[in-house]
Amino acid sequence: MEGKSRSETATLKVGDIAPDFTLKAGKEEWRLKDHRDKTNVALAFVPYAFSSVCSAQLPAYEAELERFKDFDTAVVSISMDSTYSLNAWRKQMNTTFPLLSDFYPQGKVVDMYGVRHPLGMSNRALIVIDKKGIIRYIEVLNNPEDMPDNEDLFEALRKL
Repeated sequence: MEGKSRSETATLKVGDIAPDFTLKAGKEEWRLKDHRDKTNVALAFVPYAFSSVCSAQLPAYEAELERFKDFDTAVVSISMDSTYSLNAWRKQMNTTFPLLSDFYPQGKVVDMYGVRHPLGMSNRALIVIDKKGIIRYIEVLNNPEDMPDNEDLFEALRKL
């Protein structure tokens, strides 16, 4: 039986160079390359805006933003939802970090990172990219109802 999560994606493993991308966060564009040589980046791929597990996961990151900053890490969420629904969701949850829309073309970054669930949405996944653009941590949850282990995430950040 397969475990709760896996440490590589369909296209990437720890040690690979993170594929660059640009996505919308509201009306603003967010570029991975803008963080190169400046901050580490924690990408949190989530299946659906407004779903119960995602709506618990992202506020947990918001509550830990100072801890992310202590590790010189920017945290962003990526889903295949539209910018409109992500803006409404962000307001409902009171989150301040970027919620990136991989809406059009649908799931381009999700596919680049190899985290598309067989049902079509993104898997719940965490990918940590260091300042040099190298992937240092991957956790892909096999069941979208499972939550990632934040302590494993922060342990990976501590090692950077």
